[in-house]
Amino acid sequence: MKDPGRIVIIGAGPTGLGAAWRLRELGHRDFIVLDGRASPGGLAASFLDSRGFTWDIGGHVQFSHYSYYDDVLGSLPIEWLHHQRESWVWVRNRFVPYPFQNNIHRLDPADRDRALAGLERAAGPAGATNFRDWILGMFGEGIADLFLFPYNRKVWAWPLETIGTRWVGERVAPPDLDRIRRTMRDQRDDVSWGPNSTFRFPLEGGTGAIWTAVAHALGAETFTMGARVEAIEQGLLRLDDGRTVPFDTLISSMPLISLVKRTSGLSPAATRKAEALVSSSTHVFGIGLRGDPPATVGRKCWMYFPEPNSPYYRVTVFSNYSPRNAPGGCWSLMAEVSESPMKPVGENTFEEVLRALREDGLIRPDTEVVSRWRHREEFGYPTPAIDRDEVLGIVQPELERMRIFSRGRFGAWKYEVSNQDHSFMQGVEVVDRLLGDGEEPTVNQPDLANSGAFLRAADPR
Repeated sequence: MKDPGRIVIIGAGPTGLGAAWRLRELGHRDFIVLDGRASPGGLAASFLDSRGFTWDIGGHVQFSHYSYYDDVLGSLPIEWLHHQRESWVWVRNRFVPYPFQNNIHRLDPADRDRALAGLERAAGPAGATNFRDWILGMFGEGIADLFLFPYNRKVWAWPLETIGTRWVGERVAPPDLDRIRRTMRDQRDDVSWGPNSTFRFPLEGGTGAIWTAVAHALGAETFTMGARVEAIEQGLLRLDDGRTVPFDTLISSMPLISLVKRTSGLSPAATRKAEALVSSSTHVFGIGLRGDPPATVGRKCWMYFPEPNSPYYRVTVFSNYSPRNAPGGCWSLMAEVSESPMKPVGENTFEEVLRALREDGLIRPDTEVVSRWRHREEFGYPTPAIDRDEVLGIVQPELERMRIFSRGRFGAWKYEVSNQDHSFMQGVEVVDRLLGDGEEPTVNQPDLANSGAFLRAADPR
């Protein structure tokens, strides 16, 4: 498709901004970006509350699988702070460094021995058809019961038996028995695993400052904000205010299930299949606090919480990311809670969060709470259900035959390539394909995208 004609991009989050950036870079000027919100960023936006605290929609950090993405961020007028990851698991009233399976020497002897015995007996994940069986096959019962089962039930908010396995890749550290035995023998923490072992963060404005800067570089004329798409017909968008927007090619980062519901002309089979896609919602609870954090918090970045006393699955010490995320004399925590039809979230959850934060030693009993910020995203996690790939294999080709390309965290519905760098590059790569040269490796080959190959590859320019 050497000439995609007039391109309309739905969504001014990382995916839509990546597509717009690449179009502008390649000299294609006939495009516009629509977004229903008032400002860019999508799920990577940031907010400043009335008490002067900055909040993200969850604990975002910047790390990358792509030289191209690094170059774009490096071109922005942002002052960066660089961090060594400190992530922990709170289990059995103690902190264990992440990855948990690499640091079981921190457990008490009975739990440590049970975890090691389970690893030694684990038969491997081959043949596992769901995530629960994959965990058991890879890690054994000890680590599964102590951490992986309760944590993953919290974060996904769906039964693990309904989740597939093809997405796992770099998301879960594989066990290395010899390495684990060495850390047990030496009583040494092993914390370097993973692509986000180091990360950067803006000094000012939270994660949203990145996407505001990208949008500013593209120019205000690129965007129509506050434009909510109500219906999609062949070559025409209808907005909720009655306006119509013609297109030759559509790049959409709205949730795929929402896109299908709004699109006329799809087959009944594709429409029915899309209804099988499942997701969870995310509640973010921002807690602004007076004074200094307790010693238990220290320099920690984020912490995972499998224990049943807390509603949250992760807590981020957001003021540790940048001192300007909190006003002078204050610090801040962000707690994340997942919601699904299988796991409802009640109106009193903020009080439950505060109670659990005190029980877990993250807030002293006498600490003054200066600010309470709550945010809910209907679409938080695109669940990699067992039949997800079958659904995508039917729905996406039908959309593309209509010159509609659904990409991004919820547009592609592939959790394994749904970080900010992945999402931005999905936008870049679909433009390369539309202009005649590109195979979209991120969305089509997630394992390759996560391998680090594109940190070494030539710049696509």
